[in-house]
Amino acid sequence: MEFADVKNDIAFRKIFGNEAKKEILISFLNAILKLEGKQKIAWVEILNPYQVPIVLGAKSTVLDIKAKDETGKEYIVEMQVTDKIGFAKRVVFYTAKSYSSQLNVGENYAQLKPTIFIGILNFTFLEGEHYLSRHLILDVETQEHKLKDLDFNFIELPKFDKELDELKNLTEKWVYFIKNAENLRFIPSNTDDEGLKLAYTEADRHTWTRKDLEAYDYALMREADGITEKMLVVQKAELNKQIEIAKKMLKRGTSIEIIAEDTGLSLEQIEALRNAEI
Repeated sequence: MEFADVKNDIAFRKIFGNEAKKEILISFLNAILKLEGKQKIAWVEILNPYQVPIVLGAKSTVLDIKAKDETGKEYIVEMQVTDKIGFAKRVVFYTAKSYSSQLNVGENYAQLKPTIFIGILNFTFLEGEHYLSRHLILDVETQEHKLKDLDFNFIELPKFDKELDELKNLTEKWVYFIKNAENLRFIPSNTDDEGLKLAYTEADRHTWTRKDLEAYDYALMREADGITEKMLVVQKAELNKQIEIAKKMLKRGTSIEIIAEDTGLSLEQIEALRNAEI
């Protein structure tokens, strides 16, 4: 078997946004939210099912996975690969917007159902050591949980370091799947949940259509381009910083050899800076 990188846009949406395989999303939600007994989700409606981008290279119309369970609760499951500026504010805004959009003008507030956000992050977001965290609106003094309709959950993949033989429960097995599936060549023998088994099967690229594979490969290329662009921005900022240091050292009469040693700039670059200052 050849499993896709589940963190890839196309793979993530194809696996979790599959209308015909809703048991995957149901199993994931129950495991991550640790729902048991009567609280367990038995049915979901996927509000924005997976679609292969019509034009190769175009972004998919699906930005995340949205679903609604039998009680009317709404779920937003999002894969975030990089830490973007304003991420925390966007999460709150987007979740609140999804919550408020349940009502049309003139409808009663009592019709509003809870909205639960689950962010799968391929970067460290919070200071704590736990890979899975839940954030509620609580009274600061009494910890009373009266405002219950917004619920934020984060899975920080870099903090999850368990090996395959260390997985103890379904929550850990799901997080392991998301983080490590691309490095496996078989479904782990300790995979005893039908939803998770189906997720592995759906992640097997040998079962994908040509359009799926093309979209997946393009998403990988787009991600690599984004990483390269970010690296270039960082390198340019560092170069500008060293240039400013070199200019100050030139004004103090420091030799170009010492400046080169301290800044990493070449002798030719420093000489050009000195000539430009004359």
